[in-house]
Amino acid sequence: MEVQATEVQTDRVLTIPNLLSFARVLGVPLFLWLILGPHDDGWAIVLLTISGITDYLDGKIARATGQISRLGQLLDPLADRLYIAATLVGLAIRGIIPWWLVALLLVRDLILGLALTMLKRRGITGLPVHFLGKAATFNLLWGFPFLLLGDAAVDAFTAADVARIIGWAFVIWGTALYWWAGLLYLEQARRILREPSS
Repeated sequence: MEVQATEVQTDRVLTIPNLLSFARVLGVPLFLWLILGPHDDGWAIVLLTISGITDYLDGKIARATGQISRLGQLLDPLADRLYIAATLVGLAIRGIIPWWLVALLLVRDLILGLALTMLKRRGITGLPVHFLGKAATFNLLWGFPFLLLGDAAVDAFTAADVARIIGWAFVIWGTALYWWAGLLYLEQARRILREPSS
């Protein structure tokens, strides 16, 4: 399992990675309004795409410039979880994805949230990020825009049908990776919790 560098390197709050993560958090209500209010799917897809790109960039920039901060360690996964939850709920309300998929992904986050609560009692605020977790998030955040684009499909085989197929491929693979990563995180938490507390 490849683990990315996650040690805090700066106490600065105003960093480029933190600003990118904060902008992603601010985009969540706008995204929900776009898909549930005016059904402006084009702009919603643009926003999701920008979110996916900035998700990649904030971590890359933070590691390359020594700007890994505690705030960034909180904001980045928060933005990921918020976008995934908002997209799941929005697409389910629109009938684009089934509610069982929403439950499947949110239950995983709930289980990990409980594990992190137990770790916090031991003074541990998070687990090392590994490639599998980032890959799962990448697949989900790229699959959802394709599903939204595929919602415009008509009877004949169209580009929207192709988008739907690509979207479901990303989402199915992303869901499997999401749970696999979750199980790895739970195993990390179990090992830590089994160690005698100092």
